[in-house]
Amino acid sequence: MMVLDSAGDSAASVEDLKSTVENAVAQLKEQGLLSGETIGQIIGSVSDKLSSQSGDSGKADREKLREQMLRILTDAVKEVPINTPQGVHMVARGLTAVIAKEVSSTAQEEASLLFVNLSSSLVHMVVNKSEESKKEMQSAAGAIVEGASNILDNSSNKNVSDALLVVLKNIQSALLTFQANNEGPTVIQKNNIGVFVNRVTPGRLHMEPLTFPNCSCPSFSLPALPSNIFPSDEPVDIRMLSLDKNPFSWNEGGNISGQIASLSLTTKDGSTIHIEDISEDIEILLPRPVGGQVNTSVLDLGNHSTTIIDIPSADTTLVIKMVPSDDPLPFKLLLGYMSYPTEASYTAMTEMPQKGKTQEERYTWLVDAKNLKMKTGVHYLVVKPIVGPGIKSINATLSIISISAACKFWNESKLEWSSKGCRVGAQTTHLVTQCFCNHLTFFGSSFFVTPNLVDPSRTAELFGTFTENPVVVCFVGSLFVAYLLVVVWARRKDIQDTAKVRVSVLEDNDPMDEYRYLLCVSTGHRRGASTSSQITLTLLGADGTSEPHHLADPKKCVFERGAVDMFLLTTPFSLGDLQGVRLWHDNSGSHPAWYVGHVMVQDVQTDQKWHFLCNSWLAIDMGDCSLDKVVPVSTETDLKSFSNLFFMKTTRDLSDGHLWYSVISRPPSSPFTCVQRVSCCFSLLLCTMLTSIMFYGIPTDPSEQTMDLGHFEFTWQQFMIGVQSSLVMFPVNILIVGIFRNTRPCETSCCKRRAEQQESCSSQTASADMNGHVTLDTIAKDITRIVRSFSKTMKSSIPSAESEFGPGQQADINALLSVVKDYVRQIYKTGDGAESRTEIVPDVAQPQEPDSESGGSVHPEIDVEGVQKSNRTQYLYRQMCHIDRALSLLGSSGFPSPHSYSRALQQVQGMKVFLEDQLSPADSTGGDGQKKKGCCHGGLPWWFIFVGWLLVIATSFVAGFYTMLYGLKFGKDRSVSWLVSMIVSFFQSILIIQPLKVLCLAAYFALVIKKVDEEDFQNVAFDSKAGECKDQQTVRQDRSLYEPPPPGDVERMKRIKIIEQKAFALLREIFIYTGFMWMLLLVAHGQRDPNAFYLKQHIRNSFSPNVSQSMSLGDVFTWANTSLLSNLFGVYPGFITDGNSKLVGNARLRQLRVQKNSCQIAGSMLHLVPDCHALYSWEVEDMGSYDSGWNQSVGDNNTLSTPSPWTYQTQAQLRSYPVWGKMVLYRGGGFVAVLGPDLKNASRTIEYLFRNKWLDTYTRAFFVEFTIYNANVNLFCIVTLLLETAAVGAFQFHSELQSVRLYQSTGSLYIFVMAAEIIYLLFIIYYMFVQGKLMKQQRWTYFSSKWNLLELSIILLSLSALAVFIKRTLLGDRDMTYYQNHKDQFPSFYETASADSVLQYLIAFLVLLATVKLWHLLRLNPKMHMVTATLQRAWGDISGFLLIIAIMFTAYSIACNVIYGWKISSYKTLADALLTIISLQMGIFNYGEVLDYTPVLGGLLIGSCIVFMTFVVLNLLISVILVAFKQEQINHKPSEEKEIVDVMLKQIYSFFGIRCKDTKDSLEPDVSGSTGLTLNNSRNILSKSDDLNISQTSDKPTNDKTVM
Repeated sequence: MMVLDSAGDSAASVEDLKSTVENAVAQLKEQGLLSGETIGQIIGSVSDKLSSQSGDSGKADREKLREQMLRILTDAVKEVPINTPQGVHMVARGLTAVIAKEVSSTAQEEASLLFVNLSSSLVHMVVNKSEESKKEMQSAAGAIVEGASNILDNSSNKNVSDALLVVLKNIQSALLTFQANNEGPTVIQKNNIGVFVNRVTPGRLHMEPLTFPNCSCPSFSLPALPSNIFPSDEPVDIRMLSLDKNPFSWNEGGNISGQIASLSLTTKDGSTIHIEDISEDIEILLPRPVGGQVNTSVLDLGNHSTTIIDIPSADTTLVIKMVPSDDPLPFKLLLGYMSYPTEASYTAMTEMPQKGKTQEERYTWLVDAKNLKMKTGVHYLVVKPIVGPGIKSINATLSIISISAACKFWNESKLEWSSKGCRVGAQTTHLVTQCFCNHLTFFGSSFFVTPNLVDPSRTAELFGTFTENPVVVCFVGSLFVAYLLVVVWARRKDIQDTAKVRVSVLEDNDPMDEYRYLLCVSTGHRRGASTSSQITLTLLGADGTSEPHHLADPKKCVFERGAVDMFLLTTPFSLGDLQGVRLWHDNSGSHPAWYVGHVMVQDVQTDQKWHFLCNSWLAIDMGDCSLDKVVPVSTETDLKSFSNLFFMKTTRDLSDGHLWYSVISRPPSSPFTCVQRVSCCFSLLLCTMLTSIMFYGIPTDPSEQTMDLGHFEFTWQQFMIGVQSSLVMFPVNILIVGIFRNTRPCETSCCKRRAEQQESCSSQTASADMNGHVTLDTIAKDITRIVRSFSKTMKSSIPSAESEFGPGQQADINALLSVVKDYVRQIYKTGDGAESRTEIVPDVAQPQEPDSESGGSVHPEIDVEGVQKSNRTQYLYRQMCHIDRALSLLGSSGFPSPHSYSRALQQVQGMKVFLEDQLSPADSTGGDGQKKKGCCHGGLPWWFIFVGWLLVIATSFVAGFYTMLYGLKFGKDRSVSWLVSMIVSFFQSILIIQPLKVLCLAAYFALVIKKVDEEDFQNVAFDSKAGECKDQQTVRQDRSLYEPPPPGDVERMKRIKIIEQKAFALLREIFIYTGFMWMLLLVAHGQRDPNAFYLKQHIRNSFSPNVSQSMSLGDVFTWANTSLLSNLFGVYPGFITDGNSKLVGNARLRQLRVQKNSCQIAGSMLHLVPDCHALYSWEVEDMGSYDSGWNQSVGDNNTLSTPSPWTYQTQAQLRSYPVWGKMVLYRGGGFVAVLGPDLKNASRTIEYLFRNKWLDTYTRAFFVEFTIYNANVNLFCIVTLLLETAAVGAFQFHSELQSVRLYQSTGSLYIFVMAAEIIYLLFIIYYMFVQGKLMKQQRWTYFSSKWNLLELSIILLSLSALAVFIKRTLLGDRDMTYYQNHKDQFPSFYETASADSVLQYLIAFLVLLATVKLWHLLRLNPKMHMVTATLQRAWGDISGFLLIIAIMFTAYSIACNVIYGWKISSYKTLADALLTIISLQMGIFNYGEVLDYTPVLGGLLIGSCIVFMTFVVLNLLISVILVAFKQEQINHKPSEEKEIVDVMLKQIYSFFGIRCKDTKDSLEPDVSGSTGLTLNNSRNILSKSDDLNISQTSDKPTNDKTVM
């Protein structure tokens, strides 16, 4: 027992338990007491402690300890054989506990061998045949069977199974040793094993079935067996087993399901009586597992006569059970395989009814495997009524149930399941299989419930039941209606996307510029990423810089969140390799901030691409607070970084690859339209529903092995259902999606559009300015534009036109042409200026060498340099042709002299001839010799789109039709169950599983594949009419619009934005806190009921009339007999006083006593006072047990069912708690008497108590406790009436009442309060998030702010109140449950009431702190700010005065308590004296009682207190505050947030349309919220300035920041 006690701690570690076992074994060996019984008892106790521990931690150690204990137990049994049933019982129980869990297969095998040893010892054990020995033997056998059942459940090992069968055989032999002839069976049923033995004479074997009593177990019915198979004049032993699990599961054949049964007949000495090939079969009933599906088909023989049956296995018997509407009903049954049978072609045929005693036998058709020709799969059953001549149809119905079953036995010689000699009986149902066999052994049944099949020929019949089961049909119909509505929306979205996908030709492109760049600008997906500002972009190349361009399109909205906008930008000629892009905006509109994702620039001529990863904000209040950025070109390393690849892959897969999400976020450029995606989703959903309902509710095979993958378990059947569902659903849907994705559009329209674009582009230059009037100034401007385009891109010493000719001078055409001629000579002299590539903008990264790291641009296999040179030559040649035509139209009359005209014409024609020589034949023909790009390349032919739509329509209608048929066949309840499971699994897949797969796939691609996907922009449409023939001078008439905002204006905008954000934050804080305060007040007042005060006042006044301040024992008895009983048991039975409050349970009287001689008496007074009784304290409390009249008890009264009022009971027994009285804290136990249940019994009880002096001089406290419930106000009231004495013989009356609401009312107010509680909890969660974020930012400085500590206190108090609220609810439910079960006792609600009181205190402090926080919200009010500053300034002096006040209060309180404490009640304790002195300062004081007692001393004491405290110290404190207030007025600084208040007030006034006077115009923004500013027009563009102060983005995305 010492060992067991040391292992008694359930939380003991494995090591402690291990050492306990080892020490116990060693100790028993030393004492010579080692045996199987003692070891079994110890190991059983330790194993129970191991089983109480759970979790993966320590699992391996527990398994090792169990194996060690198993070895110890085995060795002990070997060393000391067991010779008593009790010993076997103890060892078996210990062994069962060891193998309960966490044991290996080796340990299971070892344990099974030990069970064999134990069962064998039972067989050979010599015991007497007494009834006691029989019970001991059965108890030991039961323990062994229980252990064998545990092993069998967890093992599929052949050796283990064989050993357990030997164990069960030995158990049967042991039980038969006590069995008498025809005495009745002995049955042991433990867990999943049943053992049945009996001993009868041979003639009684066939008289009654052999079955287990009170159990749904197998049964055997034996026929009359031949007498020659039995020994003469000997009884027969019956041995029967019932096993819920197949003991031969290690053999995977047979497909055995359900219970296993075994029956054998033996002689008295154990020899087997062989029963084989008998003439009359043995009937065996084997129960089938519950919960199997039953497929019932009802055929109307007048209209429909066909159903479908599925045969799942080749060795089963098909049982077709029919119930006709009329009996007899002759008809013919034909069964066909994979086709409808006819009388000429069928698999099996019969006529009904057949011969039989019952209707079930007559209308049951058994088709064995031989007649089925071993075929599996779908079979068609045709019913043909047999009618007389001239009758065409009959009015009858036939209900058909199809069951597949097989009866098999275990062939011990071949070690396999066989069906030879066994057949299925006609009484087989879905609950039991009837078998007939001609031999005895182990028997099992195999069953397959027909899968969910539906007969399309019964469509009209099934739809006829629509009114009874409209669930699935209505759901599918609503899906079709929803699909049509969504298609309308999707079509409108496709039309909108068509406009978005067009490339916008920028309106400010120069009509004479023909070198084109395609810009692809991606806006990020972050919140607020879109912008309303005017975006400006400049391309920075190695050979030049483009003009700034406004990225805008008047026909569509650009730069929306997550959008990709494409623009066509033109330059005079190539800019070379791009080094960066410059982006800025003017911060205009309602939402100016812009989060730019990335920019891709493509050279249309060479297909070269450059990527610019921005991933940053262009905003004054987010990111790095910059409106102007230069983004360098991204390298291949940047593009292949994990963050970029993961984000791009995730975004692409969710927006385009994911079928469901892409319906909303489809890329506009995708050929897979939104209508097509919605249609694919609809088809996929219907196919999923069809496969789900096809396999819904198919019963699982209990014997099938479960595959365990950690926390996931599945069976082979579940795996196959998933595979079959995928094969039915996915191929056709993948085909549909593939067709829609890969079908190219119609070639004619696409190519025609491209041709029009090229023609428009080629004729653009030729038509420019030719229709206008040609003047000398027009020609000079054209030549000047040519010179300017070269001067921007070349480092030349040749002066530009603007420097040579002032803006107000007449331009000399010949001089301008000479400059152009010099430029041309320099170009072709330096080889296209290849060596003149220099750095253009200082803070742009240098172009890298063309190695593996410079992957920012994509270089196709094109001679880029040759293309760029040819383009420049063509540009100059076209410009010279244009000037030549202009000169020809102008003639010599427009020139100052004919010589000047001829010279100009000669220079132009000379340059034309020179440029013609530089052009190649392909260039001179306009590029016709270049390889043409395919317009619509790759993919399926355009007409495949019709194939896709045909598949969508076919799959949708077929799947929807069959889903409705299945739903009608299932019935309403099963349809609703399927629909709920289908919806839950659908949303689980869409919202959880599929997004996780997308993220995992994106991570794999980013880490392993590292491939950058390129966009294909070859089939996009160019909106060439946007800026086709606009004059450049008109477009760029105000060049200041192309300049970034000046730094001064940016800083001003930043400050205004910060002020606006703070104003909105303050306004939001005020509104949120107002809602929070409102909800808190609702919660606070919802927990209180004003009726509680009146209820408690009524009860207190009812039970305390005529109660004096000093009561003797006689007065107490009188009060109990009169006021107490008359009010406790009112006029109405069960109600107190006037009948409005129900008495809950019975009332209870409780007293607390002190021990005799509990105090010491002065020596000189011993002869006068022989006994002394102390004041009450826990140390001297009497806790004994007595007889009536407080006589010393000689017996133990605790054995009584109802405790005696003379016996002390602890507070745990009374379910009570300590109670504070007026004098001391009283313990919750005591001597208790229960009053009730009526007035008569209560009076008798009180009379008995007072007659026997239950209350005497040792009584120190007398409690009357009861609980009432008032249904009118829905309140419980816990009443405690206390009479206490200070050992002076007088009792003081005191009452304590606590009200609590345990049942919430059901009115509208309760719903309102409950909603307020939920909203308040959401507010707390919000404040937790805000304070957690603030704590993370400020770290330890967070705790230095008193307002932060106030917020933290509110949160902690709210969480504490929530915990107490939950505890109060649980305690209330517990107490009410106790009352329901013990209505004749006193129900204690003290703990519930205490929790309710704590909850009220917490809520009260919450309201206090939340109200104090209003001070912080009003901090922007000037007067509140002044008061706060004053208190802060004077706090040092105030704290000193507060200390002085506290000292003086303490001094006067002590003095008054010492002088008047024994005389005046106001000063009897120090706390009362302190409260009285504080009341004196407020004018609440009874001067008379002090002056009447000691006029002089009282006058001096009270007078000095008033003079020093009131006139001196308190006035000095007020003076200190006033001085600080005066100083603060002189030195007061206005609040820094005054501007925030002004902005907030302006916003409020603007919202309500109220005009307000502007006091300051410098900083306030427009009330409309626009922060756009008119830019300074005097500032020049800074694109080439060395002092350009812009921030260059890094290669990593910046984090979002909000400037506060």
